[in-house]
Amino acid sequence: MKKEEVPQDKSALEKVTRELMYVKNSDGKYTTDLSTGWEVKKEALDNAWDDINERVKEAALAVKNGERSPVAYFMELKLMDLAVLSGYTGFWGFTIKRHMKPNVFKNLSENKLIIYAKAFGISVDELKNFKG
Repeated sequence: MKKEEVPQDKSALEKVTRELMYVKNSDGKYTTDLSTGWEVKKEALDNAWDDINERVKEAALAVKNGERSPVAYFMELKLMDLAVLSGYTGFWGFTIKRHMKPNVFKNLSENKLIIYAKAFGISVDELKNFKG
């Protein structure tokens, strides 16, 4: 790709970051240039965010319907999976799965709630009183 052909399309990340690209300059030698993004990548990112937002809504509905605990919602909201949340909390994956059950969650100790709240970057009150 020539330096003049580097895509500079609008994207959600253009104010946050730039992508480094290898291009040929006018002398035909490789150099680097920054791109704000390109339309195809923007569409892929938009689709990914749509999927994430849908999963967050589904998790909120599951909490509201009493099917899941707030742990499941905040895990989705903060873009975590079991392995990541386990790393932040020190809890085993199967333990976190148990804590996603409303009847188990309501009996969690204050110390465990503090650990979850810290991992999610929220207060214990926000965690305990989330209704979906």
